[in-house]
Amino acid sequence: MHFGVFDLFKIGIGPSSSHTVGPMKAGKVFMDRAIADGLDIARIETELYGSLALTGLGHGTDTAVLLGLEGNDPAKLNPDTVPDRLARIRQENTLKLANDREIPFVEKQDLDFRGDIRLPFHSNALKFRVFGPGEDLLREEIWYSIGGGFVIDEHEAGRNSAADVKEGEPYPFNSAQELLDIGERTGLSIHRIMLENERAFLPEDTIRAGIEGLWRTMEDCIDRGLRQDGILPGGLNVKRRAPKMFRDLKEEAKNPTDDPLAPMDWINLWAMAVNEENAAGGRVVTAPTNGAAGIIPAVARYFDRYHRDPDDEEALQRFFLTAAAIGSLYKKNASISGAEAGCQGEVGVACSMAAGALAAAMGADNHQIEDAAEIGMEHNLGLTCDPVGGLVQVPCIERNAIGAIKAIDAARLALRANSEDMKVSLDQVIETMRQTGLDMMEKYKETSQGGLAVNVVEC
Repeated sequence: MHFGVFDLFKIGIGPSSSHTVGPMKAGKVFMDRAIADGLDIARIETELYGSLALTGLGHGTDTAVLLGLEGNDPAKLNPDTVPDRLARIRQENTLKLANDREIPFVEKQDLDFRGDIRLPFHSNALKFRVFGPGEDLLREEIWYSIGGGFVIDEHEAGRNSAADVKEGEPYPFNSAQELLDIGERTGLSIHRIMLENERAFLPEDTIRAGIEGLWRTMEDCIDRGLRQDGILPGGLNVKRRAPKMFRDLKEEAKNPTDDPLAPMDWINLWAMAVNEENAAGGRVVTAPTNGAAGIIPAVARYFDRYHRDPDDEEALQRFFLTAAAIGSLYKKNASISGAEAGCQGEVGVACSMAAGALAAAMGADNHQIEDAAEIGMEHNLGLTCDPVGGLVQVPCIERNAIGAIKAIDAARLALRANSEDMKVSLDQVIETMRQTGLDMMEKYKETSQGGLAVNVVEC
């Protein structure tokens, strides 16, 4: 089963890949199928379960479902148009389907949050029902949003794979050890192994251009986050901190001090700028999720600004291809879903991906890359997902800044270590992360029923 660069990195809108991007995609695909099958659609009902219901309002799941049912693609949707689209749906009590048919839709009746029900396969579940003109049930389907914007229906869940799964890459790997073995056998670096696998499905020029496009989108997101002042939506009255921090750092740069840790301020800034944009519903790149979207852009910009040789045109390609290789191991063998594994599955995975990617960009060998990725996760094990108010704001925004710093430290530790002295492998830490997620109490897995979510007074 191949998970590639453009599976792990997807352009979408905030605030959540599993609670916003995934449900929007599920709604769109469900309706596209219903329309293609010629169903005489008169009414639609949607039920949300588990984590989608418990934190759905804070994560924009209601918005996502409405937009998805109208046929919107999160990768193409302009987030600036969302308020007007929602206002029209709610004022007119209608949905405009992709086939231009208009049907009645009363949100309080047709969109139900069932936080008391958790379906066995995954906490992020939703059910769609389509009714005909005589209120006869035409179709009913259960869908799961399994993290990082990935969605599968109940039939695919039974097979534990998506219908469009890709196979046939020249260097298949399902563990870090297999990845290292391929490198030993072929002499290929991890990023080159990943590139060769990607080439089984896309031309190399398309792959490279796609990676450049992802990087440009990340850069645009950082820069927009540095400009946008104001209060984040959702009711917590969280103020955007990145713009003021940016202005302060620019002013301090005019009178530089001997502070050796000054670059840390910029790394924190870049990560927070992305996640403030995400919290505001802006355009972000899932990396591998929206809740952890700031870590990889911040680390990549750190490398680009402080370490990249201007003549090394391959550096950022190495970075993203390596990050995707590492991320695919978590996707295959553990989870990238906060509702399934806690925040170790989001910030922890992003930190691990960024650490290995930075090591690769700085010229590390395959074993050092594996060491960096392992260190990045080892010190995020057990990290809970307990968003205050069900919003991707507290502690999520600052947590991305800390995750970016951890990733850089992990890469630097790995580059100075002897791999033979390392006692924990990446495969071992991924399995530990999976087991920890299973053992973690449900209230710490994106339900807002434990941790900071119940101990911080909302005001």
